[in-house]
Amino acid sequence: MFKKILYKIFAIKAKTEAHGDYLFNLRKKRFVIRLLQISILLIFFISWELLAHYELINTFLMSRPAKILTLFINMCQNGKMFLHIKVTLIEVFIGFLSGTILGLITAVILWWSEFLYNLFEPYLVILNSIPKVALGPVIIVWLGNDSTSIIMMALLVSIVITIIMLINGFHEVEGNKIKLLKTLGASKKQVLLKVVLPASIPTIFSTIKVSTGLSLVGTIVGEFLVSQAGLGYLIVYGGQVFNLHMVMLSIIILSIIAGLMYYLIFILEKAIIKWR
Repeated sequence: MFKKILYKIFAIKAKTEAHGDYLFNLRKKRFVIRLLQISILLIFFISWELLAHYELINTFLMSRPAKILTLFINMCQNGKMFLHIKVTLIEVFIGFLSGTILGLITAVILWWSEFLYNLFEPYLVILNSIPKVALGPVIIVWLGNDSTSIIMMALLVSIVITIIMLINGFHEVEGNKIKLLKTLGASKKQVLLKVVLPASIPTIFSTIKVSTGLSLVGTIVGEFLVSQAGLGYLIVYGGQVFNLHMVMLSIIILSIIAGLMYYLIFILEKAIIKWR
């Protein structure tokens, strides 16, 4: 009986019996994976709380879920939590968007001009290897002690790897298709718009997924160095006053934000691939 109900749910919109069996197996597999993912999280937090409750771990150093939840509710009630989340999200979004757009434009220019690519390739490798946090003091001196420096950190952390991944993706596009178009008299602009960019959509989305995480990292590093609000500021402040509940709460919220951003890009990628 239960299996029949599950079959009706998972095989909904099936056109034939064979199609229904296929959808049932596919959706059942996805459901089991989601269930296991949620179970792992629940087991982790329940185990953490039980270890704290029976004093098997030091809650001063490790915190505990119940205290974190209480702090979250209190900060939501006085509005402070929303303020810090809003500040971090704005900085991440601007840093991510500017890094992705500038990275894409730069990658297209380097693909377009082999001379510029050969000229700047070693500099890209060197820039990518430099720890961006080392540039923090310089950026603060140049741009000031405010959100502009944090956004610049997010941009710097994400843009170089975005350029490298995109230009490598452009160069991996099948050469025979490009030769065929050139034989038929296509211009370089037509090759870019008709072959290179459409064929690089999976690479572009893979790059965006990486860039999202790096923008978040850059923003938090920037907030470590200079900020009066944001989740990075809460982590630093919580560490300074030994409030590990605040530190753990900020880390958990950052993890949720990272997961939601990745999921949104995943949905956008599926929609665009389906539209193509």
